[in-house]
Amino acid sequence: MAINLVKGQTIDLRKNDGGADFDLATVTIGLGWDIREKKSGFLGKLLGGKQEDFDLDAVAFLLDSNGKVANLGDKLIGGDVVFYNSPKHPSGKAWSTGDNRTGAGDGDDEQLVFKLDTLDARFDKIVFVVSIYQGRQKNQHFGLVENAFIRAIDTRGKEIARFNLSGDATFNGMCSMVFAEVYRKDGSWKFRALGTPHQADSFVEILKQYVNV
Repeated sequence: MAINLVKGQTIDLRKNDGGADFDLATVTIGLGWDIREKKSGFLGKLLGGKQEDFDLDAVAFLLDSNGKVANLGDKLIGGDVVFYNSPKHPSGKAWSTGDNRTGAGDGDDEQLVFKLDTLDARFDKIVFVVSIYQGRQKNQHFGLVENAFIRAIDTRGKEIARFNLSGDATFNGMCSMVFAEVYRKDGSWKFRALGTPHQADSFVEILKQYVNV
């Protein structure tokens, strides 16, 4: 049975406290969200003001033992950042399944997949970030996002853990979210729920914390 995490909670991905074992050969990190419907008065309904779609992008930073992204690629293409413009890591051990530009539909809106058991040992941690594309320009932020979650699924499709994060007024003006991280520990992999908001609407601003200058 999957474990529902709270902010700051950490679990072992391979074996949870309930005694369940999970296969980490291929682990899918699924992220989902809904957009809170804007309340409109009589005139708004009459004029048919449709709420603009939110385009949320899931990104993964693959960090070395120093907590840094060692390879930024060519303008982030082909490096240790997996995102919509560089969806497959050069090692073939990590990839994105695609960019959902509206968040429409049930289940995962975006997925990032990792072959954790065979991932090169130089990668010590993976950080997961979601940013709202042009959020500041469009006044779109996580205060307007609800039913957001990140979850980890093992090779056999078993959900290992889930972290739910619904927006509220404290997330107003926050256009990016560091959802969680996965890191090596004692021969296994740990999953930590973070839920750390940022004002920037580009993951590149957050990435700056993880590069050597």
